[in-house]
Amino acid sequence: MTSETSETGQADEAATDEFRATLHSLRVWDSPLPGFDPAATPPEPLALFREWFVHAARAGQLEPHTMSLATVDGEGRPDVRTLMLHDADARGWHFASHATSAKGVQLAGRPEAALGFYWPTVGRQVRVRGRVTACGPEESRADLAVRSRGALAAALTGRQSEVLGSVEELARVSAAAWERAGAEPDAPAPTWTRYVLDPTEVEFFQGDAARRHVRLRYSRAAGGSWERELLWP
Repeated sequence: MTSETSETGQADEAATDEFRATLHSLRVWDSPLPGFDPAATPPEPLALFREWFVHAARAGQLEPHTMSLATVDGEGRPDVRTLMLHDADARGWHFASHATSAKGVQLAGRPEAALGFYWPTVGRQVRVRGRVTACGPEESRADLAVRSRGALAAALTGRQSEVLGSVEELARVSAAAWERAGAEPDAPAPTWTRYVLDPTEVEFFQGDAARRHVRLRYSRAAGGSWERELLWP
């Protein structure tokens, strides 16, 4: 073994030790958490989600509209990424992406997905599962119209999830897209698509420092009504 190999091994070991020491030093929910009475919840999950969302934002949670989206590819392998919630209404939970992206292709092949929200400031999670529908071009373009110039530039860049040759190529194409977005605020982005997840299950999780977490699951019955049940943490 050369001295260089030995030094590399020692550096890797030190980095591993630092990682594990940091990981095991972290604590969860050292501050007071809100209570949650599942007996006082509304009969359907949307109202409770909106209430929890506003509460998290007012409690100082950064980017509470950030969520994880899980899909399945053509080989049955799960995939997950982080994106932004665009709305939550009677139709479902809304988000958007390119139809040609990995998530867009996966949703076209199997239009079912799961969403996950985590708001550590208040120790709360929300999980949503259901069928996803792609909105038409008019609604998809309207989704983009209310967003920032940067969002439009990113949409105009397109090619999401494709292999990128270099960061210089990205900078060049992005700069052109920013310029076009400024000159043409109504520029079309044909692959940009708004999606709506119509929920069949919504779970609300309230963390507890003593690990007596409260989990309430809403499940949609055959007639469209919602059933509620508690789950063991």
